[in-house]
Amino acid sequence: MSSPCDPKYAPAGDVGAALMMIDSRLKVIHDGGTGTDPEQKALIGQFTASLGPRGANDVLDGACTLIFMFTKWLRMAYEDHDKDVIEYVVPSLVATMRMMPRSVRPEAIPTMAGMVIAAGTGLSPNLWRKQYGSWTQDEMTPLEATAFLLAEHINRITDDPDFATRMITEALSRADED
Repeated sequence: MSSPCDPKYAPAGDVGAALMMIDSRLKVIHDGGTGTDPEQKALIGQFTASLGPRGANDVLDGACTLIFMFTKWLRMAYEDHDKDVIEYVVPSLVATMRMMPRSVRPEAIPTMAGMVIAAGTGLSPNLWRKQYGSWTQDEMTPLEATAFLLAEHINRITDDPDFATRMITEALSRADED
C-alpha cells in the first residue's frame, strides 16, 4: 500500500538553489569562518527576498529533497555496515541542534528529527511535515541547519569536504540528461 507521504508525490522543488545555500554554508565553515559572515547573510537574504513566495516554496521543497537524498545516502552507507541510520544520525543531529539555540529554537528540534526519521524510513520529509500544517517562519533556519548538518555528516564520514555537494550535483546532471 502506498503512503500519501511517498516521495513520488512530493515536489522536488529548487534543489539547485537549496544546494547552493547549503554549499555556501559548508564552504564558510571549512574556510575557517563561523558561519555568521554578515556579507554572506546579506547575500542569502537578498537572494531569498528576490525569490518571491513561489520561489521561496520551491527552495523549501528543494531543501526537503536534499534532506531526503542525504538521508537516503546515509541509510545505504550505514546499512552496508549493518547499522541503522536513525540510530546513528538522529541522536547526533539532535545533540548538535541543541548546541545551536540562537539558530534552532528547542521546539523546532523534534520536527527536524521527525523529518530525518521520515526520510530514513523512505517517506518524503516535506509531505510528512505538511500533514501537521503549514511551515512556520521559525522552522526555516532549522530546516536549513538540518540539511547542512546531514551534508556535513556525509562529508565527515567520506573524509571529503565536497562529497555531499558533488553527489547531489552529479545526480542533478544525470536527471538533466534523462
